[in-house]
Amino acid sequence: MKDHKDFSLVPGIAGVFCLVIIFLIIGCSYSGKKDAPPPEVVSSVDLQRYMGTWYEIARYPNSFQKDCFAVKATYTLFENGRVSVLNQCRLGSLRGELTTAKGVAKVVDPVTNAKLKVSFFWPFSGDYWIIELGKNYKYAVVGHPKRKYLWVLSRDRHMGDEVYRSILDRLEKEKGYDVSRLLKTPQPEGEETLKKDQ
Repeated sequence: MKDHKDFSLVPGIAGVFCLVIIFLIIGCSYSGKKDAPPPEVVSSVDLQRYMGTWYEIARYPNSFQKDCFAVKATYTLFENGRVSVLNQCRLGSLRGELTTAKGVAKVVDPVTNAKLKVSFFWPFSGDYWIIELGKNYKYAVVGHPKRKYLWVLSRDRHMGDEVYRSILDRLEKEKGYDVSRLLKTPQPEGEETLKKDQ
C-alpha cells in the first residue's frame, strides 16, 4: 500500500500525484525512533490471499494523501509474480472527486513475501513492508524500514475499536511506532458506499 491517495499515475490530478509520490520515495520526514532497528515483518504472506481490496483505516500524515477520504487499494497478482496496485480516494470529502493511482509492486524478500517495492513512476520505488496480518487476512499493517510511513488496512470499511486499539498497542510496544501520529481515515457508512466507486 504504499501510496494512499492511491499510488498510481493518471492524467490531471494524478500528474501532481506522481510528483508527490517521488518526494515520498526520495524520503520525507523520519517518524520513527532514532537509531531503532527496522520493524520486523510477518513471517509469511500468502500473496494470493493478500490480493483484493483493502480499505485504509488509519495512516501517518503525508503530503501525497492530503485531503484524502474513503481511501482503498486493490491488488492483483500477475503470472510473473508482480502485483498490480490500484489506489483510489475521494478528495476533500466522502463524495469528493475520485482520484486514482496505478503502480506495480514486486516482492524483494521471497522467503517471507512480506517486503515489497512499489513503483508508480519508473525508476523510483518505495518500500512496502507488511508488519502485521490479522487472522484470515482480515486486516494488515504496512510500514517502512525507517518508520516514515504507516498504514492500517482492513478488508472492511470499518474496524472495531477493540481490534484497532490492540493494533496500536503492538505498534507502540513491539514495533517502535509513535501511534499518536496516526490519523483515522473517513470511510462511507454501510449503503453510503458510492456507486461511482465501481
